Amino acid sequence: MQPHQLNPLIEPQFDAVTDFILNNLGSNVPLVEKMGHYIVESGGKRLRPLLALLSANACGYEGELHIRLAAVIEFIHTATLLHDDVVDNSELRRGNATANAKWGNAPSVLVGDFLYSRSFQIMVEIGRMEIMQVISNATTVIAEGEVLQLLNQRNPDTTEDSYMQVILGKTAMLFEAATECGAILADASAEDREALRRYGRHIGIAFQIIDDVMDYLSTADEMGKNVGDDLAEGKATLPLIRAIQCGTDEERQIIRQAIRQGGLEDLQPVLDIVQRTGAIEYAQQAAQQQVDLAIAAIAVLPDTSFKTTLVELAGLAVARKR
Repeated sequence: MQPHQLNPLIEPQFDAVTDFILNNLGSNVPLVEKMGHYIVESGGKRLRPLLALLSANACGYEGELHIRLAAVIEFIHTATLLHDDVVDNSELRRGNATANAKWGNAPSVLVGDFLYSRSFQIMVEIGRMEIMQVISNATTVIAEGEVLQLLNQRNPDTTEDSYMQVILGKTAMLFEAATECGAILADASAEDREALRRYGRHIGIAFQIIDDVMDYLSTADEMGKNVGDDLAEGKATLPLIRAIQCGTDEERQIIRQAIRQGGLEDLQPVLDIVQRTGAIEYAQQAAQQQVDLAIAAIAVLPDTSFKTTLVELAGLAVARKR
């Protein structure tokens, strides 16, 4: 079951978002439109736009502008994927060839820029300055998070705090913006807006931790990307940070060397160490703690089917395999 199928009341709204996205990828440059459709239609659960819809509904919104808001969130997310795949030299995304693998790095960057620009055009159409403020701030923090991750690349001394700062920026901020803006659109109370903002932040952190866990736990078919991609790029994610903390001197040296060098030469020894030290379970528990905080944050919201779906989605964030 796809996340949007958890609530029959949200399905037609979710379908309307998909239609809106596809109808707003038009460009006078055929390659822009072709690449835009390719990346948007290449799969993915569209969890972030779904959260925007659910948050607006959970606060009693009855208009139609949340469809545009959800599309804005998806356009921004898609733009970040295009840019990320270029930075990471990725060749596989959601089980398909990445746009940069098909068309090259330069077109991918430029189409990502187009999608960013398109999202701000739609925000102007929504006409809510508070929403523009939240999302413009989020895109700035996302860019900073990506740069910080780049600076941490191949650094075996990356701390857990630094790791959390990276994922808060590059992943959780867009989740947070989606849920907070849904509340803003519904003219929610300050208490409900803050509750949904915190919910989005915690779910985003949990989502990224599990994404990083899957790099050492899943198959390529399950993940939709290549196993060991993070290690190949020299990313010190939470499983590696914990394994360094708990491993023997020899094991620490193996992991530190693997992070410094990048590549997959030491993939199997690293996988064995990550499993033996309990680093996977540690990271999973950290993700579960974030889910618990997210669910606690929205306890103040009225009891509706939309709130129930938000709680269910929180559980899916740690149970997913892709």
